[in-house]
Amino acid sequence: MLNRLSRMRFRTKLNAGMSIIIISLSLMLAVVVTQIAANSLVHETKRRGQVLADNIALRTTSSMLSGDLLQMKEMVDELRTVDKDVAYAFLINSNSQILAHTFTNGFPIDLKHANVITDDAKPSIKLVDTGSDKFYDFAVPVTAGGLVIGQARLGLSRSQVQSVVNGLIFTISIVTGITLIISLAISTQFAHKITYRLGMLGQYAESIVRGELKLNQTSGLNRNCWEIYKCDQEDCPAYGNTEQRCWQFGETLCTNYCSNKSARDLNNCEECPVFAKNSGDEIHELAETFDVMSLSLRGHIAELEEAKNDLTQQQEILRTIFESSPDQLSLIDKNGTYISVNQAFASFVKKPKEKIVGKKEYEIQSLLNTANTLQETQQIISTSKPVNREVRIVLEDGSRKWFNVLKVPVHDEHKESIGVLGTARDITNVKDYQNQLIHSQKLESIGKLAGGVAHEINTPLGIILGYSQLLQEDFPEDEQVHKDLVIVEKQAKFCRKIVADLLNFSRQTKSEKKEMCFNNSIMEVVQLVRHAFKLDNVKIIPHLDDRLPIIYGNPEQLKQVWMNLMSNAIEAIGHNGVINIRTELDINKGTISAWFTDSGSGIATNDIDSIFDPFFSTKPVGKGTGLGLSVSFGIIKDHGGRIFAISPAPKQLLEDGATRTENWGPGTTFKVVLPLDEIGYE
Repeated sequence: MLNRLSRMRFRTKLNAGMSIIIISLSLMLAVVVTQIAANSLVHETKRRGQVLADNIALRTTSSMLSGDLLQMKEMVDELRTVDKDVAYAFLINSNSQILAHTFTNGFPIDLKHANVITDDAKPSIKLVDTGSDKFYDFAVPVTAGGLVIGQARLGLSRSQVQSVVNGLIFTISIVTGITLIISLAISTQFAHKITYRLGMLGQYAESIVRGELKLNQTSGLNRNCWEIYKCDQEDCPAYGNTEQRCWQFGETLCTNYCSNKSARDLNNCEECPVFAKNSGDEIHELAETFDVMSLSLRGHIAELEEAKNDLTQQQEILRTIFESSPDQLSLIDKNGTYISVNQAFASFVKKPKEKIVGKKEYEIQSLLNTANTLQETQQIISTSKPVNREVRIVLEDGSRKWFNVLKVPVHDEHKESIGVLGTARDITNVKDYQNQLIHSQKLESIGKLAGGVAHEINTPLGIILGYSQLLQEDFPEDEQVHKDLVIVEKQAKFCRKIVADLLNFSRQTKSEKKEMCFNNSIMEVVQLVRHAFKLDNVKIIPHLDDRLPIIYGNPEQLKQVWMNLMSNAIEAIGHNGVINIRTELDINKGTISAWFTDSGSGIATNDIDSIFDPFFSTKPVGKGTGLGLSVSFGIIKDHGGRIFAISPAPKQLLEDGATRTENWGPGTTFKVVLPLDEIGYE
């Protein structure tokens, strides 16, 4: 019942409540008025009957003393003509004998005893029920000289009184019904008026909820405050504002009623003409409050929209920076789940971004992720300390990459770590340049030392070689002295070769460059060593790019480089293997390149960064000086190029046109890159 009542419309409940109140009050008033009127009518009837009974008792005293029955009969019959409500009348003497009566069909004996006067001789009124009707029976004693000589009885019909009462009830009911209908109609209109305004406020509130904040529930000011007071204070917040009342501002500059007072305190505005002309009842004030709320919401929404646009713009800028960065960027929450990654990160792990976001860090296979890396992330979150380190990895093609990994904690507004922002920057080129710089500095220092030593021992070696050759002419070839001199000459030439390498290494010799063919310089060396290599069953497979232009370089020095590379290759292979030689022109980069790939034993990981250092050699003592690659490095650098090694060798370079044999090792590739703008080309 309560739920059904609560679901009723307010207008229905207001109508029902007012109707119940009006109906209840009307019915209660009708009942009370009817009861009062009926009681008054009965009282008046009894009083009238009492007067008639007293009158007949008084008038019949003389007749009763004289025994004039005829006169007594006339007096009781006269009562029937005086009042139509008189049903009967009769007189009784002191002996209870009936002296006169108005009954035509005989006197009912029981009626004589229905209302008996007591010994104190006081009048008596009783309601007598005859079965067919009810009567108010009035018994009044007839006295003479203080003695009761009889009694007068008068009966008034109650039905007549009741018919009058019923008529009165009917009249009151008709009046009450008409009054009730009029009252209900007025109350319904009143409720409609009240609920209509509340309904409008409800619709206004719904429009505010839908975001329609331009509606104005209250009408505009009849006259604005600055018009009424002829105010020209344009810096007042109320001046020129037609959407808000002046009393809705926190402070105004009005000196008439609001000076040094809070405009929101409406008690200050009671005497203000502006407030008197534009204020209303509580619903009007509520509507104005809705207008103020709408204006306030409109202002807040405008600020939120502006903040949203700024935030969206900043997000787009950050997204653009995030996505366009060549560094690998990733954002991980405190549970180790990827929240966002950029395209560089996705390309490195070879997965689309959609399959990375939402995964745990350990679920994404990356060469930069290790068990220590995962612990490192948790440590950063727990300690809020960033980590900056360099990592070297080996890719599938055998090449090596250096990355600078920087991980910083991400904090929330309470300065608590909620995630980790990780960046991985490819610093391979920087490391190469750094290593080349260090290597160049080493070469420069050692070259100066080697050049000085070579100069010092070159002259004594020339003298030893000259004297040994002259002394050989003084002894026959079959003598032991001649053979010893030949050995001295041979070792002196070997020492001179070392001196020449030292001079080349220190670049004390002059580098003469001229026009030359890059491919021809390689093929001349190949032709020179092919027969010797074939004896060890090592096959040389050239793949030369015939687009290579004529370059400007030192052919003898470059051939020395090729010879060093192929000598190292045959020593790494030993027997049964291949040496792949590939040249290529890269027009976009403006470079020519040469790859020398062997199927040898490869270079140990710990040695690959030191192979270009002077006097570094993995060969047995007496089998090499460790200057070959250092000299080659210096020659290529003198041509403006660079040379580096890859081990294990890339599969596509190693097996290019070659048939794999059982004793193939991981192999090594030496790559030489020469810039065309440095060496010149046609």
